[in-house]
Amino acid sequence: MIPLIILVVVVVVIGLWLVGMYNGLVRLKNQLKNAWAQIDVQLKRRHDLIPNLVETVKGYAGHEKTTLQNVVEARTKAVSAQGVEAQAQAEGELSSALGRLMVVVEQYPDLKANQNFLALQEELTSTENRISFSRQHYNDSVMTYNTRLQSFPVNVFAGMFGFSAEAFFEIEDAAQREVPKVQF
Repeated sequence: MIPLIILVVVVVVIGLWLVGMYNGLVRLKNQLKNAWAQIDVQLKRRHDLIPNLVETVKGYAGHEKTTLQNVVEARTKAVSAQGVEAQAQAEGELSSALGRLMVVVEQYPDLKANQNFLALQEELTSTENRISFSRQHYNDSVMTYNTRLQSFPVNVFAGMFGFSAEAFFEIEDAAQREVPKVQF
């Protein structure tokens, strides 16, 4: 009778441990999804601001059509990107295009003084800061989740439950990592 009780206790303890491990992974996975949703919200906000910014700049710098067209194309690509890697690459291209647009804007003092442009620029700057914070939070969530998945003994059982590692939101373009050169 005692060996049977011991066996039942061991099975119950192992079962509770597996349930706890599974629930912990589910919690981390949901936190990861929430962190991605926060990035998505901020990217949507950014995507919504860009057409207004382009239209404002177009009124002052109409002959800069190539730069404006590059921003619009990069935005379109970013809006339609699916998955973390594709989204990161598309957003990197959009950031580069916006950077080139801001360089063009420097050549137009009347545009830089336009209240509508200044308000849009401030909104875009605020949104970029929010995106940066959201990306950092997402990457922290990915690190926590992936670390848990790769830790023993969770790594033995995680695959059986359908959990797999997630990708970080990284900048892959080396040019985007370079510090901008400022000259006075």
